[in-house]
Amino acid sequence: MKEAIVSKGTKVEIVDSPIPEPNDDQVLIKVVVSGSNPKDWKLAEMRPVSMNQGDDIAGIVEKVGANVYEFKPGDRVAAFHQMFTPHGSYAEYAIAWAHTTFPIPPETSFEDAATLPLAAMTAAVGLYQVLNLPQPWDPIPGAGPPPAAYPPPPVAPVLPEAHHDIPLVIYGASSAVGFFTLQLARRSHIHPIICVAGRAIAHVEPLLDRARGDAVVDYRAGDDSVVAGIEAALGGRELLHAFDAVSESGSPQNLGRVLSTGGKAKVAFVLGGKKEVPGWVQQQTTHVGSVHSHAKDFGFVYYRYFARGLKEGWFRAQNVEVRPGGLGGVQGALEDLKAGRASAVKYVFRIAETEGVES
Repeated sequence: MKEAIVSKGTKVEIVDSPIPEPNDDQVLIKVVVSGSNPKDWKLAEMRPVSMNQGDDIAGIVEKVGANVYEFKPGDRVAAFHQMFTPHGSYAEYAIAWAHTTFPIPPETSFEDAATLPLAAMTAAVGLYQVLNLPQPWDPIPGAGPPPAAYPPPPVAPVLPEAHHDIPLVIYGASSAVGFFTLQLARRSHIHPIICVAGRAIAHVEPLLDRARGDAVVDYRAGDDSVVAGIEAALGGRELLHAFDAVSESGSPQNLGRVLSTGGKAKVAFVLGGKKEVPGWVQQQTTHVGSVHSHAKDFGFVYYRYFARGLKEGWFRAQNVEVRPGGLGGVQGALEDLKAGRASAVKYVFRIAETEGVES
């Protein structure tokens, strides 16, 4: 099979590799579409080992292990490949654990499904395991049903009588992680949601509920303007929760200026390393890889919840850009991610378009 190997310097080589075999708890998937993530070039720079860095799988089940009971050959699935292990999604065939594999509804394309596995789970881990915010199924007395399908209807719906009055800042809300965080927070009845975004504000706006105080702040106006905009949206409320889907370029410092000084404020970062925030702020990195270790049950539940959300319409994929050439397009896409050219879009690859792949 053809496989793309990523090396330091954002160099990608397409090689011939044997088709892997799943163990008893794994699924072998014929990859139709692979997604990509900024970590794919970042980890190649940090680690000396060249490897297939792809982790977002969308395709068709080829073979299942002896203990796999949910899936069978021919099923349409998406899956989160275990990071730092062989047999990732930049290949004709990939391996995933059964608990991080989930069905793709008939209405969802492989391209859309490939945007979810890593980014959507990062959002869930950050919101519910790091920030410990209410989960979508936690009841609110008098709140009524969860929000309707995306996009909201043109006529404003009747508001539930109650919601979680928990101000939440999502920094980088138009990124894939930020966009999924916004959708899950909305599903959890968390408001006001204060989004920080830039040229892709229009991508975020339809999901905001202005009646509950949701707002968007444009980071292009500068740091002081961002801080002032967040404070204005808070309206005097205390800010105890922030999800930083950027975690660099000034975002930690800006959040440090608006988070509460009482010692209870928490911020979830997507990038590791201690950030420059005041000592009274509890900071923690969102480790999506936890769903392959101590948070397996959490991953199992939320991947199936994502599938249900896709089917019911309240959860949607990030915008996609199909890069031409299949695996031959990986290097250019990673270079564009490294240069910061992606805005409110996920780069995906149709494996069948790879030179030398037999359809």
